Amino acid sequence: MTTTTYQGGAITATAKDTRKVVLAAALGTVFEWYDFFVYGSLAVVFGAMFFPKGNETAALLAALATFGAGFVLRPFGAIFFGRLGDMIGRKYTFLITMLVMGLATAAVGFLPTFETIGWFAPAILVSLRLLQGLAVGGEYGGAVTYVAEHSAADRRGLTTSWMQITATLGLFLSLIVILVCRQTMSAEAFASWGWRIPFVLSILLLAISLYIRLKLEESPVFQRIKAEGRTSKSPIKDTLGNAASLKIVMLAIFGAVAGQAVIWYTGHFYSLYFMTSTLKIGYQSAYIYLTIALVLGTPFFVLFGWLSDRIGRKWIMMIGMVASAILFIPIFQGLTFYGNPALYEFRAKNTIVIDGGDCREQQTFIGQLFQPKATKDCTRAKAFLSSQAVPYETRAGGQDLKLVIGGQTLNGYDEKTVRAALDKLGLPKAADPARINGPMVVLMLFALVFLATMVYGPIGAFLVELFPTKVRYSGVSVALQIGNGWIGGFAPFFATMLVVSSGDIFRGLMYTVIVAAVTFVIGSLFIRDTRQNDINL
Repeated sequence: MTTTTYQGGAITATAKDTRKVVLAAALGTVFEWYDFFVYGSLAVVFGAMFFPKGNETAALLAALATFGAGFVLRPFGAIFFGRLGDMIGRKYTFLITMLVMGLATAAVGFLPTFETIGWFAPAILVSLRLLQGLAVGGEYGGAVTYVAEHSAADRRGLTTSWMQITATLGLFLSLIVILVCRQTMSAEAFASWGWRIPFVLSILLLAISLYIRLKLEESPVFQRIKAEGRTSKSPIKDTLGNAASLKIVMLAIFGAVAGQAVIWYTGHFYSLYFMTSTLKIGYQSAYIYLTIALVLGTPFFVLFGWLSDRIGRKWIMMIGMVASAILFIPIFQGLTFYGNPALYEFRAKNTIVIDGGDCREQQTFIGQLFQPKATKDCTRAKAFLSSQAVPYETRAGGQDLKLVIGGQTLNGYDEKTVRAALDKLGLPKAADPARINGPMVVLMLFALVFLATMVYGPIGAFLVELFPTKVRYSGVSVALQIGNGWIGGFAPFFATMLVVSSGDIFRGLMYTVIVAAVTFVIGSLFIRDTRQNDINL
């Protein structure tokens, strides 16, 4: 058990105590992130099982939207658990969040499919995702606050950067478990029931996490303000109801967290979806490439956290923001070039024309995507071409729908006929393993992870240093979860939707580029560095 305590006006701690706190808090948070990310990693695999059949694009978007639904309640979780954390303490609050997260995740593994219980399946799935979001909303802000309040002032960036690794390690662990499951059973078995194993495994992880967290003591900084009677009686009012505090929250969100969120989720999650669904790289290869990139890139979280203790937090994050805004699209283009050269060549030579018909009713397209069945031929054509990463352009044209594919004009839309025309034109059905440049794919993915480490590594210490102790749990959690939950969490969904609606596989990255660029501007102009701030106040 750690011995970092408040003793009559002084905080006693040793480096050994701090290491124990960091290890215990980080391991528990890794398991919680595993719970949260295992859904995102498997959404493409099992999404159709919980939604009606007939429109694969709708099922995919619904699965991604359900993943995003887990982010909807994160700010509310931040408010609810932040209030508890600032009133009763850090330790017991994130014990509760862990319990909720673990049970909700395990329940997904036992959930019947749409064919078994109909619309109750997606309804329950969304409810469980909302519970997960509620729990995560109160977890990470509490964990990073707890660690920072145990840290020496000149090592705060370093110690909290270990907490930033937990999200990546949680994703890493989820990928490893999924890969092992898929490798030890047939594809049919995994699709039928094997995908449930990573969810059910959460029961074991929950037991380990609770054991680890129960051995922790309360934050010494919180012990002091509690002993002095300085805890907040209304943390949310003091955080969001006060103009000065609200300004800090808004600057934290739009000058730091929003950019960090879209960069992290696009680089870690959307890249995996892009490789498997757009580039048609085999899941095993895609998981391995991303896993290698994560292993290579993860130490840089700590490096940039350590560096922020030396030169400050702000400009490390701002450089990461602007670099990501400039480089993300070229990196994904490189990922296409090295990951599926045949597709890259096909796209460079061919653009399909969708002419006339119901394509004149552009305002109905997005709504059509969410119908249980895509009924309009224009919508079906766009959805199919997007799923194959085929570029297209639409024209108003006449009353009858026509598709022009390589000089051949097809009347109306018939998937088999369109697929045959694309095959004749040379569209690759999947990435050719012999032509994939594995080292360069890993390098592109590493670049994405590296950029994420620049903005994410220092941000924990940065946020903790922004807020006074009595509202720190609430302030840090609300800023993190509005930025990550409402801005970053839907990045994969918006990216996919933009791609499907435009026919450009890189169009979805504009969401990330714009948010990162805006965050850079706001952060550069209006945020001060926090390295010298005293967090004991």
